[in-house]
Amino acid sequence: MAIEDRRERERAERRRLIISTARRLAEAEGWEAVTTRRLSTEIEYSQPVLYKHFASMDHIVEALAYDGFGELAVALRAARREAGSAVDALTRIAHAYVDFARANPALYVAMFTRATKLRFAAEDDSSPLTEAFIEVREGVSAVAGGADVDTLTEVFWAALHGVTTLARDGRLRPGYDSDRVDLLAARFAAAT
Repeated sequence: MAIEDRRERERAERRRLIISTARRLAEAEGWEAVTTRRLSTEIEYSQPVLYKHFASMDHIVEALAYDGFGELAVALRAARREAGSAVDALTRIAHAYVDFARANPALYVAMFTRATKLRFAAEDDSSPLTEAFIEVREGVSAVAGGADVDTLTEVFWAALHGVTTLARDGRLRPGYDSDRVDLLAARFAAAT
C-alpha cells in the first residue's frame, strides 16, 4: 500500500505543478502563452504526462478556475467577517471581490470569461463555486429585507462583475474604482 500511496501523492503533486505553472504563465504572459507544449517544457514533463492528468487545456483551465473560486470564497469570507454592520459587510465583500479580480487577472478570466463546463447554480453543489456565491449571499441577505435573496445576490454579483470587467478593459474612467464599488454597495443596500 505504501507504494500506491506514494504514487498517488506524486500524481497529485504533478497535477498541482501543472495547474500552478499554467496560472503563473497566464498571469505573466496571458492565456495565449499557455499551451500544452509550453507547459510540458516549463514543468519538464512530456506532453503525454500532461494528458494523463488533463484531457485538454480546457480541463486545466477548469481546474484552475475551480481553485480560484475557493480562493475567492476565502477572501470574501474574511472581508465579511471583518465588517461592523450589514452595509459595511456588503461594501467589504464588494471591495474584496474587485481586489481579487485586480490581483489575479488571468485567474479571473479563467473563472468568469473562458468557456468551461463548470456547473454554476447547481442545487446539489457544495463546491468552491457555491461557497463563493454563499459568501456574497450572506452580505446581500443582511440588507435584503423581504426580497428574494438569491436573485438579489445574482444581480449584485453581476454588477460587481460588470464594474470589474469594464474597469479592467479600460472602459471606465481610471481612478474611480473604489468610488464605484462604494456607490454600488451603498445604493444596493439602500434600494432593498
